[in-house]
Amino acid sequence: YRGRISGPLLDRIDLHVHVPRLPPSQLRPDAMPGEPTARVRERVLEARARQLHRAGEVNARVGAAALADACRLAPADQDLLEQAVERLQLSARSMTRILRVARTSADLAGDAAI
Repeated sequence: YRGRISGPLLDRIDLHVHVPRLPPSQLRPDAMPGEPTARVRERVLEARARQLHRAGEVNARVGAAALADACRLAPADQDLLEQAVERLQLSARSMTRILRVARTSADLAGDAAI
């Protein structure tokens, strides 16, 4: 289906996640359970609280200046991002989305830096 969606529309989707088929052994009733929904909810609420404390709003709505402050990268990391943008021919919008998602991922992990 991805081939049917235009590039500019794909550019507005923050995450593309491939979800592989689970092996039958993981579908058994005695299989090891995943992370409980209640714990995931806790992590999301904690991440949102960090975002609100840092910028007064969630990462998806933060302005360019606040995003630049919240998403400072080490020089090597900035170089890697720029190389990826160049090699994959990503737009400025994509680069901003990458930073927003990276900041949110760090917030979910409880990390101060990306």
